Formats: sequence, C-alpha cells, structure tokens
Amino acid sequence: KMKFIIGIGGVTNGGKTTLTNRLLKTLPNCCVVHQDDFFKKPDQIEVGEDGFRQWDVITALDMEAMINTVKGWQENPVKFARSHGVSLSPEAEEAGSGEKGIHILIVEGFLIYNYKPLIDVYDKCFYISIPYEECKRRRSTRTYTVPDPAGLFDGHVWPMYLKHRKEMADNCNSIEYLDGMTSKEEIYNKVYETINNSLLNSL
Repeated sequence: KMKFIIGIGGVTNGGKTTLTNRLLKTLPNCCVVHQDDFFKKPDQIEVGEDGFRQWDVITALDMEAMINTVKGWQENPVKFARSHGVSLSPEAEEAGSGEKGIHILIVEGFLIYNYKPLIDVYDKCFYISIPYEECKRRRSTRTYTVPDPAGLFDGHVWPMYLKHRKEMADNCNSIEYLDGMTSKEEIYNKVYETINNSLLNSL
C-alpha cells in the first residue's frame, strides 16, 4: 500500500485552498487535512505586544490534534477516507484494508512547515507566495468569521508571515516555491505534474 503526503503551504490568501480543492478532485484516493480547522477558540488566543490577538502564530492552533489527525490517516487511510466522505477507487475499496492502490493526503495551511513533528511526514512540499501589495489587496476583499481589526495586516499578519517564512526555510529545505501571481491553471498544472512524477518514481 502506498501512502503519499503532500504539504501545501503558503501566505494568507495565496491560493492554497483553491489549489488543494482542485487536486482533491483529480488525485486518486485523496484526503485533506486543513490547518485552519485546528484554530483554538477566540478566547484562547492571547493578545500580543503588538496589541492584536495572535491568530497568525503556531500557538493559536491545536497542533497536537492536527498531528493526531494526520497519524490517523497514516494508520488507516481507507477508514479515514470513509469517515471523511471521500470516495475511493475500486482497487482501494476492494483491498478492504487498502493493500492495493495509492492513498494521498494533502496537508494544507499557512504554518504547516513551522511545526517540527509535522515536517517529517511530507513526501512533497509546496509553498505559494505572493507579494505584499497583492496579499494585502486579497486579504481586504475576504470576509472572516472573526473580522480583521484595523491595522491587523501590517501590524501582525505580514510581520508574522515574514518571521515564519524565514523560520520555515531554516527548518525545511525541500520546499518547492510557487509564484502565486501566475494563473491558477499554471500553478495547478505544475504541482499536478510534480506529484505525478514523484508517484511514478516511487512505484
């Protein structure tokens, strides 16, 4: 049974979810773990020296729960897929325990390369970046459950992004960087091709 874990990281509003959703439709037996699902409750998020609630740091997330979810997939991708409503290919289904076929997990989020225990699980790492102006523009057009207070982007989001990006580059040297300014189509094609080549090479 082959298991393959892909990391799709990137700056806020860089296009991670768009890319992930497209890959989910086209890759076989593919499940996803979204880092955003592991945010702690607003009242558990501390206020930093910058005066803002610290949403854009690793402690805002329950990373232990996240890594346990990934481990759950590693232990039994078939069971995981079923419990997440993912339809499996006949080969994977037939095998029952999934002995045949390939199982793919996408781990998607903005800090997926900043947590040591998680870095070790990836077979392939991608990271989408966009420049400051574009990121700020996209962020301002989005509606969040907890709306951004004034000045959050410049005061907290972007400085944290720069800090984490540096940290991430030090942690993980196998990241393939993607230019979020190129078309969604181009980004998808590049990633899809890279993943397919990796899968073929590891068969």
